[in-house]
Amino acid sequence: MRRPIFVAAIAALALGCTPPKDGPPPKSTLVIGLDVSGSFRKGGKFEDALEFASLYIYAHMKGFHDLKRPTDVFVGTMGGQKTGEAKTFHPIQDLTGKSPAQIEASLRAWFPETDPITDYNAYFERVAVHVQRQNLGLAPLSIVMFSDGVPDMPGVRGDDLYRRIKLEPLEYISRSVTVRLLYASPKVAQRWEKYVPRKRVRLWTQDADVMQGWRRHKLASAPMERQDSLWSWIKNVVDFRVRRGKAL
Repeated sequence: MRRPIFVAAIAALALGCTPPKDGPPPKSTLVIGLDVSGSFRKGGKFEDALEFASLYIYAHMKGFHDLKRPTDVFVGTMGGQKTGEAKTFHPIQDLTGKSPAQIEASLRAWFPETDPITDYNAYFERVAVHVQRQNLGLAPLSIVMFSDGVPDMPGVRGDDLYRRIKLEPLEYISRSVTVRLLYASPKVAQRWEKYVPRKRVRLWTQDADVMQGWRRHKLASAPMERQDSLWSWIKNVVDFRVRRGKAL
């Protein structure tokens, strides 16, 4: 008699630990980084990246097609007028209830300037400080950067530019940290994967030419909630599950 009772107790415990179907999503944080530097704006990919970023944010906030719905979203830029300059992060409350077109309009209004410097180190430091201040350290952290991936460091050239990118502020800030770089060239993406030092941080890059493929999956006649092909493309091409790995 003990075995059936034991099995029933375990089943009841498992059911008790399962979150309700209509309950709130598990805690997670999504941080969006936009590169508004002159080089990225003039490189021909900025407009495509901005439009896709708006769709990406919208789809995740809605949780379409099993996309992970974050409980906190912040949007900021990765540059400034000088090295080390901090920038404002706009919270999820500034995006809630907006359509993709309205989100895109907000991004343009928030970040109209052209930054002469792309400073990833200052951006990562600011993200770490922001996560700590908001007490979000226990939630998985996903950082998605829309950028050509080329850092600005006076006097530094070649592969050393990428060896000096510092992910240390993010290494232990959360139990799971993923950094995604979208819209880089294949050469730059390879340099990030090969030379940027990291231990626990997961890094994923996707080339600009691949990123522009999202347009083939967007149906002009379908409402957002029925853009299953696009949301599936995002899940498999952009939100690819990344394994932890170390740079050389």
